[in-house]
Amino acid sequence: MMQSLISGAMTAALLAWAIFSPAAAQQAPLQDKPFAEHKIVLQLSDGDARKQALVLSVANNLIKHYDPDKVALEVVAFGPGIDLLRSGSDHRKQVESLIAQGVRFDICLNTVDTLERETGKRPDYIPSATPVQVGVAQILFLTENGYTLVRP
Repeated sequence: MMQSLISGAMTAALLAWAIFSPAAAQQAPLQDKPFAEHKIVLQLSDGDARKQALVLSVANNLIKHYDPDKVALEVVAFGPGIDLLRSGSDHRKQVESLIAQGVRFDICLNTVDTLERETGKRPDYIPSATPVQVGVAQILFLTENGYTLVRP
């Protein structure tokens, strides 16, 4: 009987860990676009201004090409790529315009935390960006759920 109680407690503890662990909570939920015919995730891991402009151009072109209700588009920024989502970014208005059109911009909190440790100050990023714990894990999550990865 005691062994059964211990086994049951261990099972409950493992289940709780699986449900509430950081690994289970690190992905932001998929966009709520039930009629999306195209699901695309754009990776931005480069701080180069030309690369950032290219990612924004690709996102804008996709939104123009497809009916916004027919495309689920997510940009995942990590590493130097989060510069695009900083509050002082030269592209802030473009990012916010795309967000208003249904594009989601994810920002990697691991990168934000690393920058805070290195500089002693947490970087400010636009409030409409969606924080995810691990940017690469978010990309993996999306691709496992039918998104096509594009790395402009």
